[in-house]
Amino acid sequence: MSTDTLIALVDGSAYAESVCHHAAWIAGRTGAGVKVYHVMGRRQAPDQQDLSGAIRLGARSKLLEDLSALDAQRARLAQEHGRAILEDAAAIIAANGGVAVETRLRHGDLIDTITAKEDSGDMIIIGKRGEAAGMAAAHLGSNLERIVRAAHKPVFVANRAFQPVQRVLIAVDGGASSLKAVDYVARSPLFAGLAVCVVFVGRETPEVARMLGGAVATLAAGGIAAEQCIQPGEPEKVLADMAGQGQAGLLVMGAYGHSRVRHLIIGSTTTEMIRSCKVPVLLMR
Repeated sequence: MSTDTLIALVDGSAYAESVCHHAAWIAGRTGAGVKVYHVMGRRQAPDQQDLSGAIRLGARSKLLEDLSALDAQRARLAQEHGRAILEDAAAIIAANGGVAVETRLRHGDLIDTITAKEDSGDMIIIGKRGEAAGMAAAHLGSNLERIVRAAHKPVFVANRAFQPVQRVLIAVDGGASSLKAVDYVARSPLFAGLAVCVVFVGRETPEVARMLGGAVATLAAGGIAAEQCIQPGEPEKVLADMAGQGQAGLLVMGAYGHSRVRHLIIGSTTTEMIRSCKVPVLLMR
């Protein structure tokens, strides 16, 4: 059942602004509202350490008071920092067409929050890299893979720079999640009026031709006139190259392929695609 709500996850990284702009773009096309979450990890939460035991080591009570005051100050600053992030995020989203925005500040583990709250949204939007990941191209945000593993809703992975999407690539391999991606595009108002191409990377066979034809027919039934193409090579390289050459502003793909049993939970191809692709990636479970 649709909730007409997007869940956007923001932190202090360079990708947070892009998450906000993408959330506003998606909300504007679908009519959804946005709930923005900033989750403070346990290290950011108020320190509950009991320092009284240090008295046995001869610590003076004044020092204990100073340490407790420092803990309280850190907790207060962390709270203020989190609220400031949420206020900035809400302002960016609301400025893009008056989208309805709510903010939520949470403590604890991010995955616990997603597990508890994902049923209140239709899509999860997160940046490719988080606050601790830096800009290293080889390093994905540590929370991204955990979220894709845990979430049952579509996960939109925002790249660093926002650009309105005009063209969409749907990568299909015959797996259940890629076929679900085709069905999602056919049904969602997000893709109305966009140029769509369904692509298979590999060798052309009668089975592949039937699969592509079926995907195009599904999209046509949803009012989307899609192209189809077959490209030889390795999926992660071919799809990243196609996106990098301006053939798409968004890649839609299944989070799992046929090789999922032989690889990590989200699959080596999916991980490499997210890492190397210069455009946002929408992952379907």
